[in-house]
Amino acid sequence: MLLRLWRSMTILLVALLQGLAFAHLLERPAKLQYDGALYLTLQKTLYVQWGPPNVGGILEPAAIVATLILAFLLRKDRQAFWLTVAAGIALLLAFPVIFFWLVAPANEVFLATTPDSAPANWMEMRARWELGHAIRFVLQFFALGTLLLSLILNGRKG
Repeated sequence: MLLRLWRSMTILLVALLQGLAFAHLLERPAKLQYDGALYLTLQKTLYVQWGPPNVGGILEPAAIVATLILAFLLRKDRQAFWLTVAAGIALLLAFPVIFFWLVAPANEVFLATTPDSAPANWMEMRARWELGHAIRFVLQFFALGTLLLSLILNGRKG
């Protein structure tokens, strides 16, 4: 029973995380059309809830920790264990690796400016930020898919 509850909670957390990443992906085409002032305004206002101490800043570490604990709980079921480990690796690549490599440096630039004083490299930072979030979406999508596959395959056993 504990395993079922933990697995359900983990999948729910990763699905919510995937929702945040999908929102970034859906916004991308429109945001690439915006000038520097509007883009920087959105970065400083629209995404407040994505980072700490708000829901997004709590959700991502919670999803990662829950997935890693789930892998430990599934250690005796070889197939489910390795699928869950793959999900955990994908989530760990999305955060902290991709986040701190591509997204965080752009966030620092955006937060240090005002919409009226866009830095000369704002388009380069925008490209890094958008690419980082697209990669994170793919990694989180993979993680959610492998967790669901583990659940489906486990259901066929019993």
